[in-house]
Amino acid sequence: MESISNSNISKGNKRWLYIPLGLIIFMCMGTVYAWSVFRKPIEEIFNIGATESGLPYMFFLVAYALGMPIAGGLIDKYGPRVMTIVGGLIVSIGWIASGFASNITMLIITYGIIAGGGVGIAYGAPMAVAAKWFPDKKGLAVGLTLGGFGLSPFVTAPVANWLVNSYGPFQTFRILGIAFAIIITVLAIPLKFPERELEGDDDNQKDSTLGVRDLTAKEMIKTSTFYGLWLCFVIGTLVGLMAIGISSPVAEEVVKLDASTAAFMVSFFAIFNGIGRPIFGSITDSLNPKKAAIISYTLIIVASILMLNTGEGNVFLYGLAFAIFWLNLGGWLAIAPAAIGIFFGAKNYSKNYGFLFTAYGVGAVLGNLLAGKLRDILGSYLYTFYPTIGLAVLGIIIAVLMLKEPKIEN
Repeated sequence: MESISNSNISKGNKRWLYIPLGLIIFMCMGTVYAWSVFRKPIEEIFNIGATESGLPYMFFLVAYALGMPIAGGLIDKYGPRVMTIVGGLIVSIGWIASGFASNITMLIITYGIIAGGGVGIAYGAPMAVAAKWFPDKKGLAVGLTLGGFGLSPFVTAPVANWLVNSYGPFQTFRILGIAFAIIITVLAIPLKFPERELEGDDDNQKDSTLGVRDLTAKEMIKTSTFYGLWLCFVIGTLVGLMAIGISSPVAEEVVKLDASTAAFMVSFFAIFNGIGRPIFGSITDSLNPKKAAIISYTLIIVASILMLNTGEGNVFLYGLAFAIFWLNLGGWLAIAPAAIGIFFGAKNYSKNYGFLFTAYGVGAVLGNLLAGKLRDILGSYLYTFYPTIGLAVLGIIIAVLMLKEPKIEN
């Protein structure tokens, strides 16, 4: 394979353009993280409970996760531009169609399955662009690009809240859907891969555990490292997505904040989701995936303990705990893709990460059901923070035992 030197990489300052383009595209697709703003109005309009109101969000994340391995094998064939535009238009169709939903089942199909599937198709393309253009700073570049997904609610939560208050949730779906179609299509046009595979000289590559092999998906799934990473990703996303889905209702029901303040808090937390990606991407680059995972799980334990000591008026404890939860979800969406490149190489990066990303869908389902059922049965979202401690401890054990140099099993 042809390669070009790091000096040539450094000359290619234009490669930095792909990060803000990808960041804004991800910001549009990451509006799903503002779902908690829609949740209360949907419950009132359709007269449903917390479990049902979480279903469109859950199905969105599942469809998004299932779309990743399907699209992963197509990005190299059709290119990142085409995949991003096609996925973005499907996202827009789902949002616009959600504006005409008359019941929760229709909303599950339009918002959950259609829009979520569109994100799954488009998601891997801008991320792969960043990874291929920045082999020397893969964790940081991918983390910065994906930061748009995490930062999205910082912009979209207050915008969606204002639109919902002004026009209602269904008109809001239609307005945002049209906006996404225009923005994603225009920003996807410049996206492309480098003409030749770039080669980095990251010091981490001197470590025998980091990025010295190019495993195919078939080879990857024969390793215990893959299953350890998959389980760790399930736990990280389960806790993070659950926290994101209940951020606004917890603020209103437990801390007794008003709806506007709760929406502001969701916007505030989005900053941490966004910065969690480059922070944990850099940690993964400079340390290794195992240490990054242990740091993340330790923070989850701290945040869970803080929430178990939170009640009415404890805005500081609530804010600190949920900032940590959002930071950690952002962190896992940098640790996981960086770890795929580190453990299994860059050649089959898109397809390999697509397989790993099925863990995100599992985490989404389990996290949503856990929070909704505990709230409906026990009457408070606070009960969700006992199992998160146990899950984080389990994650630390798995990381210590399984996140190590992959060995191919014959």
